[in-house]
Amino acid sequence: MKTINKTLFFSILIVLAVISCVKKEDTPVSDLDKLRNTNNQTVQMDSTQAINAITLQKVQDVLDLSTLYLSGEKNTEIDTAIYSKIEKYFQKPDSLTFKVLFKELESLQVKKVKVNNINIYQEIQNKDTLDLAKFNVEYFDNKNKSIGKFEKNAQYTLVSKPLKLKKEFKFYFVNFYQEPVKKDSTAVGVTK
Repeated sequence: MKTINKTLFFSILIVLAVISCVKKEDTPVSDLDKLRNTNNQTVQMDSTQAINAITLQKVQDVLDLSTLYLSGEKNTEIDTAIYSKIEKYFQKPDSLTFKVLFKELESLQVKKVKVNNINIYQEIQNKDTLDLAKFNVEYFDNKNKSIGKFEKNAQYTLVSKPLKLKKEFKFYFVNFYQEPVKKDSTAVGVTK
């Protein structure tokens, strides 16, 4: 009888040990839990990853501000402030800069935008290097229903702004949703 009780006890103990060792299902960790459990470690990125992340954020900002501007009446102080904020993302903004973007967003009646899969690259034309970004953008209507996914291009530039101790770069779009501007390295007045 004692051996049966010992055997039963050890078999129950083994079963409990096996059950506790079985891999638990991975439950998704919420963003709030991630924030609670972080210890403010810095993430190291190389320059390409950093430019990729910055470009993604800037593209999303321009599109979000554009949809916000187009949803307004375009003649209030808030609309003027939004428009001037959009202009600050561009190196040389003018009304033609936004014409293609606004026309597309209005014609599709876009209310929300999500940018995905951004890829930055450089293209060399003659002696000029163009910094380009290719990305996918998904448009949503006022009922949050997807209108479609589109592949878009943007040309950007990083302008050096030297500070006292550091060298800082300012990000600007050269154009948005249009073909890259082909620079001409030939000086004015020089012909080939």
